[in-house]
Amino acid sequence: MSDHSAIEWCDATWNPVRGCTKNTSGCAHCYAETFAERFRGVPGHPYEAGFDLKLVPHKLLEPLTWPGQRLVFVNSMSDLFHENVPESYIKQICRVMSVARWHTYLVLTKRHERMSRLLSGPLLEFAREPHLWWGVSAENRAQGLPRVESLRATPAARKFLSVEPLLEDLGAVDFRGIDWVILGGESGPGARPMHPDWARSIRDQCARDGVRFFFKQWGGVRKSKTGRALDGRTHDDGPDKPRVEIPELRARRRLASELDSPSASILSY
Repeated sequence: MSDHSAIEWCDATWNPVRGCTKNTSGCAHCYAETFAERFRGVPGHPYEAGFDLKLVPHKLLEPLTWPGQRLVFVNSMSDLFHENVPESYIKQICRVMSVARWHTYLVLTKRHERMSRLLSGPLLEFAREPHLWWGVSAENRAQGLPRVESLRATPAARKFLSVEPLLEDLGAVDFRGIDWVILGGESGPGARPMHPDWARSIRDQCARDGVRFFFKQWGGVRKSKTGRALDGRTHDDGPDKPRVEIPELRARRRLASELDSPSASILSY
């Protein structure tokens, strides 16, 4: 069920888009692609088309079906700002997030140029909502650090970074204006190692700038063996949950109807 997740820093995943294409060195061992391609050609499977990009409109209203609050990773199996995701569809997703405001949403991208442009224009009203967190990946200096500056310049009310997989020492980083940093090493076959000093540097700079810090994992081929402790302790800081009452099912059905979505039938159970 997507309203539960094994990802350490979220409660749920929501994938109204599936599939993606590589665009940075951080994508080399993409977990989502590895998972999806296992099912290419399996009739009727959600990933019958492997990791090919696909819009999934029947998933749009899922957050309104969940009975409790969730910290939601949006498009864990894709990138909302992929160039082949229509702007009109991105707006539909944002409207759902805006209406189901008792959840906290985490939108992560490696395509910072498009996100920056849309948040400063067509998506400005959504950028300013405090339960919507907008983030970029920052796996190295050459590709990751420019994304940090791009994110900082947006009007987003909440900004976060996924420094995963951390592929090198990022050096001196200005984290001011960033609300949360998630840090982790790469995992799985072919995982590129993360030096402990790289992680310590990010942790210490977050503390200096007053930024929430979450250490996800050391990674490696068997991440369960390397664990999550950094210098003898875990770091689990993250977003606060909105103080918003969760509507009863009848009210959530009405909200779904008002969204005028073809997937409104998802609440007909």
